[in-house]
Amino acid sequence: MVRLKLFIELHYEIIGEVSDFIFNIHAAQTPCQSLVMENLRVSQPVDVSLFTDPVHGNRYARLRAMPGPLTVRYDAVIDIAHYIAAPDSVGEVPIAQLPAEALAYIYPSRYCQSDRLRQLANNEFGRLPQGYWRVRAIQDWVQRRTRFVSGSSNATTSAIDTVVEQVGVCRDFAHLMIALCRAVNIPARFATGIDYGSDPAFGPPDFHAYVETFLGGRWYLFDPTGMVLPTGLIRLGTGRDAADVSFATIFGTVKSGAPVIGIEGVEDAAKGIFLPRACVDALSTDGAPV
Repeated sequence: MVRLKLFIELHYEIIGEVSDFIFNIHAAQTPCQSLVMENLRVSQPVDVSLFTDPVHGNRYARLRAMPGPLTVRYDAVIDIAHYIAAPDSVGEVPIAQLPAEALAYIYPSRYCQSDRLRQLANNEFGRLPQGYWRVRAIQDWVQRRTRFVSGSSNATTSAIDTVVEQVGVCRDFAHLMIALCRAVNIPARFATGIDYGSDPAFGPPDFHAYVETFLGGRWYLFDPTGMVLPTGLIRLGTGRDAADVSFATIFGTVKSGAPVIGIEGVEDAAKGIFLPRACVDALSTDGAPV
């Protein structure tokens, strides 16, 4: 089991009038990812409403802030007991056998235009043996062809743009991999989280986007950037693409500061708690197969 301690601190200046915020910064609770503790603090004396999306299971905090400075801080300790499978044992699920909740993730979406990438995906991956290794081939293709450059994309950049430009940030890598998976009928969804173990050369800890694909009855995680230790990913939210899982949605005139994020591993071998490590097995943080 992996235990990670994190904090997320967000800073804003509300200008002129009250503004509404919806945050998706609470760690997800899944059969494999559980909370040891968590705490949300808000600098202004305002009511905070907490709710969980019944479709995706994403956890949200909603508040209305007054003009002036606003700081929101989330602290948590999370345990992750990954489901681990041998890659050769993980197969694709025929469309006719997909559960209803997976069907939304085989269609094109705003940033993942899988319908426009179908020919490319079939040329590159259509003849590969189906299963976990085909998804790994898609992941590796995206990683080889796309260069990570901070600030190289914006809120309108889609999978098609990333194919052309061959450069992007983590959300662009994820959108492209998702679109290619869907183009060969593999359900794929966008996941947001915080990662432990990335190279400091890429900058301080930050939010990280990665991919989960539905294989063998579970959602298995993949990181097309290759920047992080997969066992060090804390899931915050999942959706069709980035439009579904913004860490902050703001209604009003607001100046935003850069997020401040910290994460550390907790090790206690006597209790079976170890630091995140490299892993070649198939990893999932979901529960039993559906």
